[in-house]
Amino acid sequence: MLESNKSLRERNVTKSGNCGSVSVLFPITMMVTGMVGNSLALMLVYSSYRKKENNRKKSFLLCIGSLALTDLFGQLLTSPIVISVYRADLKWDRIDSSGSLCAFFGVCMTTFGLCSLFFASAMAIERALAITSPHWYSNHMKTSVTKQILAVICCLVLLFSLLPVAGVGHYTLQWPGTWCFISTGDREVPGNMFFSITFAVLGIFSLLVTLSCNVITIRGLLIRCKTKSGTSHSSKQWERLTTETVIQLLGIMCVLLICWAPLLVLMLRMISTQTSSHHCKPAEVSFTPSQDIQVDCNFFLTAIRLASLNQILDPWVYVLLREIILRKFCQVASAVSNCSIDGQKDTQTALDALNKQPSDTNGL
Repeated sequence: MLESNKSLRERNVTKSGNCGSVSVLFPITMMVTGMVGNSLALMLVYSSYRKKENNRKKSFLLCIGSLALTDLFGQLLTSPIVISVYRADLKWDRIDSSGSLCAFFGVCMTTFGLCSLFFASAMAIERALAITSPHWYSNHMKTSVTKQILAVICCLVLLFSLLPVAGVGHYTLQWPGTWCFISTGDREVPGNMFFSITFAVLGIFSLLVTLSCNVITIRGLLIRCKTKSGTSHSSKQWERLTTETVIQLLGIMCVLLICWAPLLVLMLRMISTQTSSHHCKPAEVSFTPSQDIQVDCNFFLTAIRLASLNQILDPWVYVLLREIILRKFCQVASAVSNCSIDGQKDTQTALDALNKQPSDTNGL
């Protein structure tokens, strides 16, 4: 009996070790893919920025470059910490006995998360102004203005993220003990409710601004495409660019909603129910967490992973996919369109020949 219990414990240890080895692959994969994608995007943006002489295009490239740089640093500063915790058997105290690293991790998560959202909003506003008010945009939107706006966003977001360090709000270790983020259930901490609610509201506001401006841009593009419809080379080029931009904007909106909406909505729900992900840690509570709390913790972990996935997808939906997939898509569409036009031309030539035969006969 004792031997059977011993073998059962050994199998459980083996299973848990295997789960740990599988789990650590997740942050490693995210870090590698995020570094590769954002590095490629930065190289493409830098190359395009040096070639462009139009300030309007440079402003947009500055926004994309800032987003890629933010996502890259977000991956570089947080993923190694998560990997270290996994290597320490999910025991945060082994690598951070003082708790200062947890605060640093929380600041990074908040700063780079909000910066990504607000940079996306800035680009959406920039596109909407360029389409709906081109004259105002060309006269007022300079490269220096874009740099100032991006700098202001970074500074304000960083100041907001440092509020828990100043005593307003609290960053706490989250289940399963591999990451730190805003506490959503500690009402006794001064300013914690204000800080957590403000983060969620700012994120939702940024999402709504981005989605609204992208819809306005798509509508403006389609209207201008209809007014420029024709058979000239410029009209065909405008149709191609419109198709590329509309597909890209739809992809951006889908990625933002899928990656960020679950986290922000779940945060508001957990704030209203006064629950937090760190309640799932058996080391800090003397009772077994209820099933509802455990479900929230699982959803919260999935939601934060989706939000982190946004840092990997950003360079693809903003830069890389436009350079690769959208070009191929438009080439196929152009080929189909050309075949259709060629068929119409052949049909028209045949009709002209048939119409010409009676006149030739009459001439004879």
